[in-house]
Amino acid sequence: MTAPAPPVIRAAEVTKVYGGTQALKGVSLDIAAGRTTVLFGENGAGKSTLMKILSAVEPPSTGHVELDGEVVDFGSAREAADRGISIIHQELSLCPNLSIQDNLFLGRERTRQGGALLDRATQRTLARDVLSRLDDKLDPELPVSELRLGQQQLVEIARALLQNARVLIMDEPTSALSAPEVEVLFHVIGELKAGGVAIVYISHHLEEALALADDVAVLRDGSMVATAPAADIDLAWVVRTMVGRDQDDLFPAHEPTLGPAALEITELSVADPATPGRLAVDSVSVTVHAGETVGVYGLMGSGRTELLECLAGRLPAASGKVLLHGEPLPSGVRRRIQHGLALVPEDRQRDGLVQSMSVGQNLSLASVTRFVRRMFLNRRAEHDGVASMISDVTVKTSGADAPIGSLSGGNQQKVVIGKALMTEPRVLLLDEPSRGVDVGAKADVFQLMTKQAERGLAVLFTTSEAEEALHIPDRLLVLVRGRLVADLAAGEITRDRLMSLADGADTTEEAQK
Repeated sequence: MTAPAPPVIRAAEVTKVYGGTQALKGVSLDIAAGRTTVLFGENGAGKSTLMKILSAVEPPSTGHVELDGEVVDFGSAREAADRGISIIHQELSLCPNLSIQDNLFLGRERTRQGGALLDRATQRTLARDVLSRLDDKLDPELPVSELRLGQQQLVEIARALLQNARVLIMDEPTSALSAPEVEVLFHVIGELKAGGVAIVYISHHLEEALALADDVAVLRDGSMVATAPAADIDLAWVVRTMVGRDQDDLFPAHEPTLGPAALEITELSVADPATPGRLAVDSVSVTVHAGETVGVYGLMGSGRTELLECLAGRLPAASGKVLLHGEPLPSGVRRRIQHGLALVPEDRQRDGLVQSMSVGQNLSLASVTRFVRRMFLNRRAEHDGVASMISDVTVKTSGADAPIGSLSGGNQQKVVIGKALMTEPRVLLLDEPSRGVDVGAKADVFQLMTKQAERGLAVLFTTSEAEEALHIPDRLLVLVRGRLVADLAAGEITRDRLMSLADGADTTEEAQK
């Protein structure tokens, strides 16, 4: 039997303490060259903290990191990168005011004439080459601010690839990518492995990550609870080890009690903001009732986000009609919130939260006028409303005054949902509500959605996750290139049929039934 290859990088008995919180508790992990090590764990388990220590973004409190068998103490992430350790962070770190090319080479610019001038021609060539490697035809001169979230994710990945790393750490690299983009990334990962690169991969898409893995490690509450070769375990093992319960228990049971029509959409069309002359939503008609949870499933470019953003007032309708409890929707985001329609956006960092504010301030941001008395803000009423919502949506926080950045991704998402609920909506829109949160936090989000439907709200949410589409909604809509191709009751669709519909392969009249 061949002995396993020595690790190229190793965490040895690493601990990390923030104030009074111990984020990592004596964690050890070996990462081998030419293999993909997938790190599983719920939000707050310590995954990102461990990766930041491996890449020298943060130092360990105790313990150490070894590279090629030698203890290393990098003074900075730049020094670690110079030694071949590169990381793609979960939250994008791009400069939106700069071009793709400038972001790719930020801090590592190519120069000529002894460093006196930027070598923009070389940078442009290298940028085109790496984007082509990711099968993307983006213009390197395009400002990052004009890119959709998935394209920004590809730029972040391209920047890491340009560093020719020996160890490449990927923290949620596919959270905003379409299925074809994920396939391309997986192909690139295969090439990197064949070239001897050690890959560390973190993802909340459990099946996707497991299919990619050679080795698996599971963190829980800051401790390494299990490691195994991927060939020896399955998805059920991963879920049980992470959260202590089976996957089937993560989807809440729900028997809808339908009320009157809450949202009536008739022949709604929305122009594609990125492509002049194209419709992102094309003549969609659907009715959502009070007490009903309706899912909208579609691949990237299906129009699911544009549909919700139009309903919320963030995008104008090209044509069609929308009624909210029998009345035409008013114009503008603010007036629609006042009339009982609230949106939980897809990108919580950019559109859902203000990073400089506390948990409580973020929660009350959209509903602060509720707490104004005689032109003055009633702090006591605001405090009580925030405290009640923190309890209702089960945000794990040290208090309402805690910085929003101190929360895990799952708890930040609960704050965004809580902010929408504090506006006292009658229709709740959620765009990819489980994006970037772990399996346990997903279960909490689904439970929140179900609870709101049981309270009588109409819930309309989008998802690109097949399991969510099959298990969560009372009714499922499928969008393909902006058109509604199926409107199906729960239990009337299989995974294979869903994939066929979403790919546009199933265009029969039966798909509508």
